[in-house]
Amino acid sequence: MNRKENEELKERLRNIVLNMPEQPGSYQYWDESGEIIYVGKAKNLKRRVSSYFHKEVDRFKTKVLVSKIHNITYTVVNSEEDALLLENSLIKKYKPRYNVLLKDGKTYPSICITNEPFPRIFKTRTINKKWGSYFGPYSHISTMYGLLELINKLYKPRTCRLQLTEEDIRKGKFKPCLEYHIKKCDGPCIGKISRDEYCERIQQAREILKGNTRDISRQLFEEMQAKAAELNFEEAEILKQRYLLLNSYCAKSEVVSQTINNIDVFSVTLDENSNYAFINYLHVTKGTINQAFTFEYKRKLDESEAELLSLAIPEIRQRFKSQAKEVIIPVEMEWQMEGINFIVPKKGDKKHLLELSQMNGRQYRLDRLKQAEKLNPEQRQTRLMKELQNALKLNKLPIHIECFDNSNISGTDAVAGCVVFKNLKPSKKDYRKYNIKTVVGPDDYASMKEVVRRRYSRMIEEEQPLPDLIITDGGRGQMEVVRSVVEDELHINIPIAGLAKDNRHRTNELLFGFPPQVVGMKADSELFHVLTRIQDEVHRYAITFHRDKRSKHALHSMLDDIQGIGTKTKDALLMKWKTVKKLQSADLEELTNIIGKHKAKLVYEYLHNENNMSEEESKQK
Repeated sequence: MNRKENEELKERLRNIVLNMPEQPGSYQYWDESGEIIYVGKAKNLKRRVSSYFHKEVDRFKTKVLVSKIHNITYTVVNSEEDALLLENSLIKKYKPRYNVLLKDGKTYPSICITNEPFPRIFKTRTINKKWGSYFGPYSHISTMYGLLELINKLYKPRTCRLQLTEEDIRKGKFKPCLEYHIKKCDGPCIGKISRDEYCERIQQAREILKGNTRDISRQLFEEMQAKAAELNFEEAEILKQRYLLLNSYCAKSEVVSQTINNIDVFSVTLDENSNYAFINYLHVTKGTINQAFTFEYKRKLDESEAELLSLAIPEIRQRFKSQAKEVIIPVEMEWQMEGINFIVPKKGDKKHLLELSQMNGRQYRLDRLKQAEKLNPEQRQTRLMKELQNALKLNKLPIHIECFDNSNISGTDAVAGCVVFKNLKPSKKDYRKYNIKTVVGPDDYASMKEVVRRRYSRMIEEEQPLPDLIITDGGRGQMEVVRSVVEDELHINIPIAGLAKDNRHRTNELLFGFPPQVVGMKADSELFHVLTRIQDEVHRYAITFHRDKRSKHALHSMLDDIQGIGTKTKDALLMKWKTVKKLQSADLEELTNIIGKHKAKLVYEYLHNENNMSEEESKQK
C-alpha cells in the first residue's frame, strides 16, 4: 500500500468512526482480505472505537491490530447486556484472530444419566443430549469418580446395557449378572426392584449431581424414621447406612455455611510467562461445591481481568446452564447483567469462596506448567531465568552465571573455586580452580580480589564471552570486593548478586545493586532453591580442592624427607594412597609390590618411626 492509499484508508476509517452512534453495541474490525479480525463490545460505540486510533495508545499489540484494520462495522443493541451477549456470539462464530480464545474442555469427562426406562449412570466424553442428561464436565477426575462411587454405593444403578422394559421383565427374558450376586445391583432385570422405586433412586442421584445433597439427606432421615416407627427395622437400617454415607460425603465437600445457596464464583489467574489466563468457576449450592472447572483463555491484546471476566462469565454460565442470581468476582466490572448481582467480597464466607477459587486457578496453572516442563525440561530453565531477570531487573536473560568461593585454614593452603552455570545447569568443563598466590594469611577479601582479577583479565585478553551475572558466596562485603575489581579496575559491566546468610549460617537473602539491597524473594521459592544450589556447588568445589591440596601437601612433604626416594617413587605412592593415614596403614609387602623391596623398606621404616611422625606433626602445627 502506497502513501496515497494509506491516507485514503485512514480518512475512510475516520469518517466511519465520526458517524458511529453513542449507543451500546458490538463493533467488528475487518482486514484487507475481508475477514473479521476483532470483535468488541461498547457501552458507547463512538467513544470506544475512537479510543483505538488515539496517538497515545501505548500497547504494541493494539498498534498492530489497528494497522491491520481496513473496515469497521457495528451493530446497535438496546442494552449493555445485549452487547455483551452479541459479542460473545460473534466471537464464537468467527473466531477472530485478535480476540481472546477459549480452549474448549470437550476432552474432560461428564456424567450421563440415560433416558431409558431403567436409566444408567456412567462417565462419558461424548455429549449427545438425545441419550440423556449430562453433568459436568469435570476437570478434576477424582471428584467425578468420588461422585460415581457415592451414587453406586447409595443407589446401585445397573451397569449392564440390556434394553430393559417392564413387559420383557415380566416375561422373564433376562438373567441376573455377577453384579447382582455380589450385591452391587438390586436386579431390576428380574423384577427384584420395581421401576418406580428404581427411578426414585435415580432421581435422588440426579439431585446429588446438582448439588442438592442436604435435601436428599433430610429425605433419607425422614424415611428412616418412618420405617423405624413402622417397626420395619431392616429397611430402616439400609436407609441409615445411606444417610451416614451421604453425610460423610457432605462433610468432606462442604466448604462454607449452608446459608450460601446457588452462587457462582469466578476468579482469574494470569500467567506472566505466556499469553494465557486461567479462569476458575465454582458453583455452590447449600454450602456444597457441585461444579468446579478451570478454563484456559488465550489473551491477544493483554486484556485485563475485568475484560476477561466480561467475556468468560456469559459463556461459562451458558455452558453450565447456571441460574444463579449472585456472582462472586475478584475485581469490579463496569459491565452488568440484568437480574445478576456482582459481588467483590471483602471478608466472611464469600471471601473464603473467592480465595478457594483463586487457589484452584493457581494450582491448575502450576499443574499445566509442570506437565509442559516434564515434556520440555528446557522450558523450566527458561522460566526460572526469566524470573531471575525480572527479580533483578537485568537487561538480558542470565544464561551464563558464575559463582566464586574461597577456602583455607588459618591462611594455609589458600585456594578458590569458580563454578559456571549455563541455562541454570552446571557446565563442569568451565569450572576453574585457583591457588592463592599474592595473599599472605587468612584474608578472604584480598583472596577474592586476586581470583576475580585473574579470571576476568584472562577472559578479556582471550576475548572469551563474559558472564551475564556473577553471584558471590557472601554478603555486602564480598559483593563490594568483586565490584571494585570488575567495575573500577577492569572497567567492565557485569551484574553482581550476593547470597547472604543469617546468624545460624543459613542462606536467607538475595542481595543486588549498588549499594546492595535485599531482593524480595521468598526463601522457599523454586528460584531461591536453584540459587542456593549454585552456592552449595561452589562451596563443595572449593572445599574439595582445598582438602586435596592439603592431603597432597602433607604426603609430599613427608616423602621429601626420606633419602633415596625420588619423584617417580613419590608419584607412584601418591597414585596408590591418597593420604598419609592410608599410606601408614600399608604393610611392607604392599609397598614392595609398588616400589620394590629396598625403597619399600625405607618408606616403611620412616613412616613407622615415632620421632619422624612427631616432627611432622609439629611442622603441620
